[in-house]
Amino acid sequence: MAKLSLDEAWTLSVNLLEGNGFAAAHAEAIARSVVAAQRDECHSHGLYRLIDCVRTLKQGGVEPNAVPEIIDQAPSVVRVDAKSGSSLLAFEYGRHHLVEKTRASGVAILAVNNAFHFSALWPEVEALAEQGLVSLAMTPSHAYVAPAGGDSPLLGTNPIAFSWPRPEGPPFTFDFATSVVARGEVELHRRAGKSLPAGWALDNNGQPTTDPTDALAGALLPFGGHKGSALSIMIELLAGPLIGDQLGHQTRPADGSREGGPQHGEFILAIDPARLLGPEAEARLAQAEVLFEGIIDQGARLPSQRRHEARRRSQLEGVEIPAELYQELAELMNG
Repeated sequence: MAKLSLDEAWTLSVNLLEGNGFAAAHAEAIARSVVAAQRDECHSHGLYRLIDCVRTLKQGGVEPNAVPEIIDQAPSVVRVDAKSGSSLLAFEYGRHHLVEKTRASGVAILAVNNAFHFSALWPEVEALAEQGLVSLAMTPSHAYVAPAGGDSPLLGTNPIAFSWPRPEGPPFTFDFATSVVARGEVELHRRAGKSLPAGWALDNNGQPTTDPTDALAGALLPFGGHKGSALSIMIELLAGPLIGDQLGHQTRPADGSREGGPQHGEFILAIDPARLLGPEAEARLAQAEVLFEGIIDQGARLPSQRRHEARRRSQLEGVEIPAELYQELAELMNG
């Protein structure tokens, strides 16, 4: 394993991205996301994702100098056209407008369109929770998942994230794919030469497989059978047609061809408890704490609790990545 301080991880990420052609604003937005994921030991969305960012750029799948365009769509709606750039910078452009509209109306939507998206969603909803807002985010991915009862990829891994502000400490947050596992986890198994657990994937003949290479050529499965499949379809609709963007199967990873592209949309809903509840807001947020305490009192773990523990540890000790990955990143450093 290679050990890096958080500052070293940040410098490595920014230098690698800028060295391969990303404008500084995009490089820094991407670095904020991947370093945060690595810090919280979300390895599938950490530093290893830099490789995919560079590959996508070299294959013509992302515009590295795009300047997002803000569109004031309605009193409670802001749109950001990412202009084929990273969704992360587009979110950062639109976040302030979303917060302002939510404060004014009690509830507002941010629609990100025409964006290259690869990242975890929890940093975005946690950033809104830090502003005292309840938030929900979702995005379709490329067609990697078979619908329940199906045998070939049609749906995306389609993550959904939620964050609830708390009076003290980090917010209550969850972020998960509606597939059994994120595709990045399958790729990490392949890189490590490890088999997949049964029930994760199908091969390209629609048969169950534990081979990560066969799974990447076939399809992942939705979690919870028809329930995960239904949630995935909902995400396709809300973060696709409803905001004027693509369904997952209408996109494809960049491969250097002119056919299709990786761009799609992201849907973010924000709610201001203070605006919605008025004088009751503080008491109602305290009511939620009773629920959280009851969960912990039973010995159960709150979603994101493990991440926040890893965050505290990483801030003191730094992060570790496989030496092979570190070498691969070092070789990409100069483009």
